[in-house]
Amino acid sequence: MTDQNKTQALHSLGLQDTPLITGLWQVADLERGGQDLDREAAAADLMDYAAAGFAHFDMADHYGSAELIAGLARQKLIDASHRGDNPIQLFTKWCPQPHQCTREAVRTGIEERLERLGMETIDLLQLHWWSFDHPGYIDVMDHLMELRQEGLIRHLGLTNFDTDHLAVLLSCGHEIVSNQVCLSVLDPRALGDMTQLCRDSGVRLLAYGTLAGGFLSDRWLGAAEPAAVPDWSKMKYQRFIQAAGGWQAYQQMLQLLADIAARHQVSIANVATRWVMQQAAVTGVIVGARLTDSQHREDNRKLLALNLSSDDMASITDSSRQLTPIAGDCGTEYRRPPFLTASGDLSDHLDSLPPVFTREAVAGRNDRWRISSGSEFEPICGYSRAVRDGNRVLVSGTTATHHSDRVIGADDLRAQTTYVMDKISASLSSLGASLDDVVRTRIYLSNADDWETVSRVHGRYLGHCMPANTLIEVSRLVGEYRVEIEAEAVIPATAETAR
Repeated sequence: MTDQNKTQALHSLGLQDTPLITGLWQVADLERGGQDLDREAAAADLMDYAAAGFAHFDMADHYGSAELIAGLARQKLIDASHRGDNPIQLFTKWCPQPHQCTREAVRTGIEERLERLGMETIDLLQLHWWSFDHPGYIDVMDHLMELRQEGLIRHLGLTNFDTDHLAVLLSCGHEIVSNQVCLSVLDPRALGDMTQLCRDSGVRLLAYGTLAGGFLSDRWLGAAEPAAVPDWSKMKYQRFIQAAGGWQAYQQMLQLLADIAARHQVSIANVATRWVMQQAAVTGVIVGARLTDSQHREDNRKLLALNLSSDDMASITDSSRQLTPIAGDCGTEYRRPPFLTASGDLSDHLDSLPPVFTREAVAGRNDRWRISSGSEFEPICGYSRAVRDGNRVLVSGTTATHHSDRVIGADDLRAQTTYVMDKISASLSSLGASLDDVVRTRIYLSNADDWETVSRVHGRYLGHCMPANTLIEVSRLVGEYRVEIEAEAVIPATAETAR
């Protein structure tokens, strides 16, 4: 998709006029305990938002009855208009498990979204993927592209994809218009590599968490840190505050926002959100609503009229940089510690995902196992994808081969190396090890000038454990590959007992 087509896609979503999206995540929180919201009352709230000029709504397959409420509001608005126009834009997400990557599973997932929304075409379908060890997200996007061609989806986006894996999908030719990520004065991770890739590719950011679950508002200025918070949103973003330097550092940021807000005669929430809205790669911000409980339409009108000066922007940015950086890249908090999510530690969920490869015992050796990737060359050449011998795991030279013959990142070395490292991680975990256990890697390059791009990806995966490493230029690699990597890991005795 060309930059011009991406621009046209975003214009068709209407975000160039009103870059504010009402988020429905808190429907799930309001329905805790198994009791649904009053859908008629909740739909009436959405209709009030639309009447006030806020006609974009963001939801997901797991946000309780949010899709059903949005579908009901949309139908009521259509009936009232007597014209059949699409009165509101509905953005939803699909969060499949690794086994749901077949063409049939993807179609079923999208048809369920369509049925719940009461639509023939989803305005924006955003994909979330739990673990990039599982390469099925590439297959899912292939099938979503097919459904877009059929007319079931108008535009495709992502949610919580980090920069490396956004690059992987772009290298596959997937037509992605947006990536929804956390972005606030407390969490500016998206303003680094992610913003640069978005500017280079034309992908735009939809930002959530801009108000940190309501903590970036006037009511918390000067307040003591609560011992307990009442809702999932605040549970989540209290963890962000702690990770960003604690309550005192957060209060200092809040005071700066209050000073700027006073000069503009607006709220702290307006200033915090507008700072995100004015970032170069951002095309829309998501502000949550607790339907039938509390809304922020009047305050949002002031937000749209606000314009922060370059001095305002710079002072907020400088203050944000003084906070402790949130670990990792966009979405890392869903995939490895520290888990900054509403439910906290997600390791049980991630550990329950099936391994990518199935291990098998080596005949005659009760302490040796192997895995195969299914490559036709493994039995011909007599090798395994990886072998575990006692507490040692050795991973064969690994290339970016998806299934049997598809090269990932043929024109993008960053994407190619990312796929390689994911396959190594998947091989290790299938044999009871992890990237934490890696003690040696060897990198083979067909061109030594590629060392920096490859090494930076290697560092993002293994910089925490710093294994021994050798980087070698070779005359050529078998096939049209630019990089091949092998790895060795040693499983500690304590970890072996746990596993």
